[in-house]
Amino acid sequence: MSAQALFTFAEHLPATILRGRRLPRLWFLTDHNRVPDPERVVATLPAGSGVILRDYGYAKRERLATDLALCAGHHGLIFLVAGDMRIAEDVGADGVHIPERDYEHLASLRAAHPRWLLTAAAHSGDAVRRAVTAGADAVFVSPVFPTRSHPGEDALGLDAFAAIADQASLPVIALGGIDGVTVQQLSGTPIAGIAAIGALADG
Repeated sequence: MSAQALFTFAEHLPATILRGRRLPRLWFLTDHNRVPDPERVVATLPAGSGVILRDYGYAKRERLATDLALCAGHHGLIFLVAGDMRIAEDVGADGVHIPERDYEHLASLRAAHPRWLLTAAAHSGDAVRRAVTAGADAVFVSPVFPTRSHPGEDALGLDAFAAIADQASLPVIALGGIDGVTVQQLSGTPIAGIAAIGALADG
């Protein structure tokens, strides 16, 4: 089972403490087109895992944020909202995940919410360096492997990803094409966590 393989792999990653809490080593990112019932997946995650609400254009995003925040809280998970401080505030989220195009908002987010966990998306080593400068706590580097979320998009590949992670001065979470098979290739890379969509939804 892909999900169980990811649970086991994440469990053996070294712990990272940020802002007085343990950074999740396993993350689920929502994608309404692929996983229309994200609460089902969230309910299966081990305590201490993380959930990020993406689905930027979803018509019922605010309601989904409320439902996921409640579900995450019930199961002892960290919950972030991607790209929207107001929704994150309204639902009592633990922080915000910032797309690569919006790094300039990190400073104002930190000023408004010093204890929030602020993560950033990055697709290159240069983006990781900019995320560090902008004040991100951790960075999701993707796509490591070919992914169904972005068919046809060039993946970084294991060697390039490992080099980016090795040079990063903040915790790196691997994202993109990670399943029960590909996750084993990440053994030995300097990562703080792994993230997935389909592999966690498919069981």
